[in-house]
Amino acid sequence: MGLAGLRSGTILRPQHQHSSPMRYEHLVQINDPLMPLLDTLTRNQLWQGLVLRAEEPTQFVLGLEKATIHTHEVRDGIHELTRTLDFGSFQVEDRVRLVRDWRSEIHTKAGPTWPASRLTITIEEPEPELLFLRFLYESEESASEAQLDPVIAALREQAYESADLDTVVRIRALAEQGVLG
Repeated sequence: MGLAGLRSGTILRPQHQHSSPMRYEHLVQINDPLMPLLDTLTRNQLWQGLVLRAEEPTQFVLGLEKATIHTHEVRDGIHELTRTLDFGSFQVEDRVRLVRDWRSEIHTKAGPTWPASRLTITIEEPEPELLFLRFLYESEESASEAQLDPVIAALREQAYESADLDTVVRIRALAEQGVLG
């Protein structure tokens, strides 16, 4: 399935201020009662897709050559993984927290050319079966880094949205294949 039926809405523009980190948030509607030809995903399928995204990110992240999970612990119902993501020319160290049926948080360590950052993906269900994913990107950029050219900032936002829509398309494909229950 292509991107048909997926809608993304920008909730908040990045805040490029001297004292606050970069923040970008948008919402993707998963189920739409006005589109009966679009297969409805259950909350569990959506959750299982987010878990798979954490445990097997090469299926979801373009350009990711290899992912190594170093630890996988469960404490108080929260799954936590530490990983190394290998993109060939560089590696990224991160920690993923999975709060069952609700939220995925990816905390990325700063690298030689990028600041520490966090991606939070939250499942929202304002009405039964009306599911959304909220994507929140935050990074600890310095004041000089936060003053990105508006064109570059817009391109970064588009890249985030495109990657997130790709994630939803992949989750839909896995659900159709019966992989997500």
